[in-house]
Amino acid sequence: MTEGWTHEASPFHEGEKAIQERAGVADRAEMLARRVVRDHMPDQHREFYENLPFLVLGSVDEEGRPWASLVAGPQGFMTAPDASRLSIKASPLPGDPLAMTLKTGAQLGVLGIEPATRRRNRMAGNAANISDDGFDIEVVQAFGNCPKFIQTRDFDYIGNDTGTESAFAEENMTLDAAAHSLIAAADTFFIASSYSDETSSLTNGSDVSHRGGKPGFVKIEDNKSLLFPDFTGNKHFNTIGNLLLNPKAGLTFIDFDTNDILFLTGEAEVLWDDERLENFEGAERLIRFKLDMLIRSKNSLPFQVTFNEFSPFLSKTGDWA
Repeated sequence: MTEGWTHEASPFHEGEKAIQERAGVADRAEMLARRVVRDHMPDQHREFYENLPFLVLGSVDEEGRPWASLVAGPQGFMTAPDASRLSIKASPLPGDPLAMTLKTGAQLGVLGIEPATRRRNRMAGNAANISDDGFDIEVVQAFGNCPKFIQTRDFDYIGNDTGTESAFAEENMTLDAAAHSLIAAADTFFIASSYSDETSSLTNGSDVSHRGGKPGFVKIEDNKSLLFPDFTGNKHFNTIGNLLLNPKAGLTFIDFDTNDILFLTGEAEVLWDDERLENFEGAERLIRFKLDMLIRSKNSLPFQVTFNEFSPFLSKTGDWA
């Protein structure tokens, strides 16, 4: 089961295809995707997920708001019993919106990322077999992703020794001073988006993706608004294609020193011709994010994290100055 996309319909929805047309890569993207996108996990992906320290998930709450979430555990907390199912023995972290969005049949975006090696894979799937011990993800789409802009870090699982038993969450409607400080120093965040129509298309559902840059690449415009460059990627345009049809988005930032996690949800606007694009080599657009709601989960990431090095691709990307 290693063949590519065997379905007659495209692996992309109309939003993704519209952005590919705008970029002049539609035919190439379709041809490549039919080779690399699958409706199951190849063996190397199954082995990859089973060795990860955490998994990033995109989901949507009852109000249609996307959130980017994490589940984590000791090595082996994920298994792939077969090519169509990923089994996760972990519960949502304290304060993570996943606790309210994880329901049977929920459409999930999946990002497996191994920061130590910069390897990453993506999936879309549906939640199943939910219990107090964990849940399964039934695969709809699976594909590899490039290693660009990932900073290398080591993650040592230490569970409740981090103090996660005393973790707590707080909600806010604006970016406070602590949020400003975390975002201004961030070199990594995750973005969730979603699009579904009235059909049962395999292209419907949630997506979650990694974004990396030099510390400070996310500009804080005010206490409700962020701006960041969107660098060239794999030309699938999963995130931007979703935003074209549904501007709602979720961003998640992690403080790797304090183990705090900042979950944001709101709306995103794509800026195609902003003159500030000239500051960032390789950026194809800017994205402005307007905050609707913030959840801060304090002391909840169950790892000791060691920074290693920045991506070599960052050196020429530019900055806001």
